[in-house]
Amino acid sequence: MAERMSTRIRYDRIRDNSAISRTVNGHLKRKERANRDARMKKLITGGKFPYTPAVQSWLSEQLNVRFSEVTEVAAKEVASK
Repeated sequence: MAERMSTRIRYDRIRDNSAISRTVNGHLKRKERANRDARMKKLITGGKFPYTPAVQSWLSEQLNVRFSEVTEVAAKEVASK
């Protein structure tokens, strides 16, 4: 019986710590996404088409299409938002 209680306590602690970790990491990720968005927009406005693989990946994610379907006009449009 004591073994079940200690297991229960351990699992409760794991659940609680995981919830705290998700909350903290979520806030950090939100800040990092904002920083990345600003960095990529700056690279697009300053660079020329076709862009580096990191920028290509970011653009295709923003436009929800493959990079081969992205035009320079669409890229500049995303950067201006």
